[in-house]
Amino acid sequence: MAKKIPLRQCVGCGEMKGKKEMMRVLRTAENEICLDVTGKKNGRGAYVCKSRECLQRARKNKGLERSFKMSIPNEVYDILEKEFESIEAE
Repeated sequence: MAKKIPLRQCVGCGEMKGKKEMMRVLRTAENEICLDVTGKKNGRGAYVCKSRECLQRARKNKGLERSFKMSIPNEVYDILEKEFESIEAE
């Protein structure tokens, strides 16, 4: 029997993709927003495709704000974009 691939919806483009193909953005208990590269940290997670366009789209349509039910300052998005770039460079 084939193993079921866990699908997650991108908060940027709204496409459903396998969990492994996406980046997890995490809200910790202290309401900090960070990238969860391992996908195993505790907290509320939202998923974004591994492309900068989707992150920018999530910023525009407030996708992360909706999933975390809180407002997210621009600095947080800037930090996420920097972390994204360092991952893309690898």
